Amino acid sequence: MQGETAQALMKQHGIDNPNLDTFLLIKDGKLYQRTDAALEITKDLTGFWKLFRVFVIVPAPIRDVFYRVFAKYRYRLFGKKDVCMVPTPEVRERFLG
Repeated sequence: MQGETAQALMKQHGIDNPNLDTFLLIKDGKLYQRTDAALEITKDLTGFWKLFRVFVIVPAPIRDVFYRVFAKYRYRLFGKKDVCMVPTPEVRERFLG
């Protein structure tokens, strides 16, 4: 969200000052946020991830409350790395800007 490409895309979609913890997805020209973004991504995944699509029946404001709680405590649940991964050239090619 901090790069030039992301800034331009957010401006194009009317996102002025996002919280860095906000999860955004732009797919086929449409903006998805928080749980809507996560559920949209599950469409493209294989395996058990598709089962999460069932949560689309829960209204987004309710899903997003759970999203915020999970985001707040994710490091307690999964831990936190002391250093960032340095991407390989192959991984770096997948990033914009």
